[in-house]
Amino acid sequence: MTQSHTLHIRNMVCPRCLKAVTEELDKLDLHPVAIQLGEVKLEQEPTAKQLQRLREALLENGFELIEDKKAELVEKIKIAIIELIRSGKVEHLSTNMSDYLADTLGRDYHYLSTLFSAEEGLTIARYVVLQKVERVKELLTYNELTLSQISFQLGYSSVAHLSAQFKQVTGMSPSEYKKAAAPSRKSLDQIT
Repeated sequence: MTQSHTLHIRNMVCPRCLKAVTEELDKLDLHPVAIQLGEVKLEQEPTAKQLQRLREALLENGFELIEDKKAELVEKIKIAIIELIRSGKVEHLSTNMSDYLADTLGRDYHYLSTLFSAEEGLTIARYVVLQKVERVKELLTYNELTLSQISFQLGYSSVAHLSAQFKQVTGMSPSEYKKAAAPSRKSLDQIT
């Protein structure tokens, strides 16, 4: 019986990413047993040729095969943050982000923080802010929630706090952003 094999993939941050990666795996006759953000479990270990072709296919689609344990952990940190922010459950977080990440990833937060900063060139706290601002942009574009509701959903202490962070990152207030003719948003894997 063959043993399953797990691959870790950078920049898998949304459901469309899952679909794109699944399509590439199918083209290479690699059969995923399970697939989730940042991780694919295959029925068996790919051949060297399949692995090289997968690396190339992933790069063409904006993904990258992670073959380093530290990079793998950094990607898990990013995915944990993105999933939390996009889930709309930040306001229900009964602990702070550092404890959440330490619990979720089963690692000491100081280690996670030091590793993330060294690998990404920014702190976890800054990455969280950037992810929240992108989510605010998205929610403002949908025009379904008030700024107060968005602030609550993303765990801000007040609308003023959200607005200050938003302006610091984007150079404009949330209302100015909303009025802009062509608001600029970044894809989640491009936030750094």
